Amino acid sequence: MRLTIIGSSGSFPSPESPASCYLVEADGFRMLLDLGNGALGALQRYADIYQIDAVYLSHLHADHCFDLCSYWVARTFFPGGPKPPIPVYGPPGVARRMAEAYGLDPDPGMTETFDFQELAPGQRRIGPMTVHVDRVNHPVEAFGIRVEHNGSSLTYSGDTGACDEIVELARDTDLFLCEASFHDHREHPKDMHLTGSEAGQHAQRAAARRLVLTHLVPWNDDERTLAEARTTFDGPIDLARPGAVYDLAP
Repeated sequence: MRLTIIGSSGSFPSPESPASCYLVEADGFRMLLDLGNGALGALQRYADIYQIDAVYLSHLHADHCFDLCSYWVARTFFPGGPKPPIPVYGPPGVARRMAEAYGLDPDPGMTETFDFQELAPGQRRIGPMTVHVDRVNHPVEAFGIRVEHNGSSLTYSGDTGACDEIVELARDTDLFLCEASFHDHREHPKDMHLTGSEAGQHAQRAAARRLVLTHLVPWNDDERTLAEARTTFDGPIDLARPGAVYDLAP
């Protein structure tokens, strides 16, 4: 299983990175974890956008889902004819929300291009991969996801404040892609995001093998975020950078 970081900027794109988007590949199957604003353009550096097999949207804030609107245009109005529908997994109401975002009538909205499937806690198969999802701690309905294939695993937090659910999803995972939006010792909204040290605490509790910090807000000092995470997690830690590739093997 391979993970490629497409975009890792939190809340809005930075000069160096689009908003959240991550490409997961296994046995030739390609799935996007989130498709935030600015991500579709960057994705074209790493993959043929018409060879994506599924899209997972952790929640419906713009920085995690709005480039699905651009992707709808690309697939619907391709000069050779519309591309076949692909599944899009997202929180309840995802089909209506994305139609409204583009100003479409919800019926049919984008449903002729995307096969929308609403998320609920539990396990399912997506292509060759087994995925587990659970709700996490955010002001809107949001999900974390664990992806497993041939004995390897990665876990993606999406956006979350402190919660036990993401720890359980990340239990013994090979790579924990975890948001770290806030800095310690600053006032910030409750139950919305994690600091670097909180991301490290969650990874340590989960016994994750590697921590990759993402959702890095442009106004923050990323090196400070990394330093804070190192105070609470004793395994290897990286900052998520566009173009970084992680090959996961059992």
